[in-house]
Amino acid sequence: MSRPCCTAEISPSSSTTVPSSGGRPGRAIRTHSRISRSPSIEWLEYPATAPKRWSEVKADPSFVIEQLSAAYGPVVWSPRLEPIDELIFTVLTQHTSDLNAERAFQKMRGRYRSWEEVMAARPEELAEVIRTGGLANQKSVRIQQILFEIRAKAGGFDLRFLGLMPLPKAKAWLTALPGVGPKTAAVTLAFSLGMPAMPVDTHIYRVAGRLGLIRKKTSVDDAHDVLERMVPPGDVFRFHVLLIQHGRKTCRARSPLCGSCALSARCPARRSFKS
Repeated sequence: MSRPCCTAEISPSSSTTVPSSGGRPGRAIRTHSRISRSPSIEWLEYPATAPKRWSEVKADPSFVIEQLSAAYGPVVWSPRLEPIDELIFTVLTQHTSDLNAERAFQKMRGRYRSWEEVMAARPEELAEVIRTGGLANQKSVRIQQILFEIRAKAGGFDLRFLGLMPLPKAKAWLTALPGVGPKTAAVTLAFSLGMPAMPVDTHIYRVAGRLGLIRKKTSVDDAHDVLERMVPPGDVFRFHVLLIQHGRKTCRARSPLCGSCALSARCPARRSFKS
């Protein structure tokens, strides 16, 4: 087992380089929070493909990437983990912090020598091993269900074949697994295989909504497909990472720093907040 960085998921300025398997995972895989919106904001509904005229909106993806790259530095993708490691680690991150998930993964890795051993462990034993990751009783069962299904469907635990599939088929293959929703599937494909899948976390959902890139009633699950179709495939990963950075540092859920925002000139939500 190498180190990691909806079908319902479990519920209750320097260069930005996504680290290889030698570094700790650095991503936001958390639950979605409610977003405050002003009735005065105009929310635009997008068709299945990007609009022919980006004058219909103020902040198009190319503008967002250009401005945020200047603000936070370029994003460089490099493969971090084997797809199976990325998938299981991402399941562990559900409803907890990356740090807690990292601890749980490391304990599981230290206790079991292979995914076969993880799958064969007593559920209560596995739950105790991953206790620091939260929701251990649910996650232990879910992880074993996922591993069982993968072995039954793929004959083993090597998921690199997904990188040879068209993106929609690869996503469908993963989301057919127990507890793997659009975000978990997208993270697995984007971070381990470099596929143009768009994971949408709470930061991306909030920032994209404020910019008018997704309409008010777009669900989090639907936002994955809307943004994925809107952003050119070669820019999806950069867009994802940059929006997370922007959501953490500037476009915060409460008291966003509109006065220092690189996108404020084209943000329809700016008038709703005090700088």
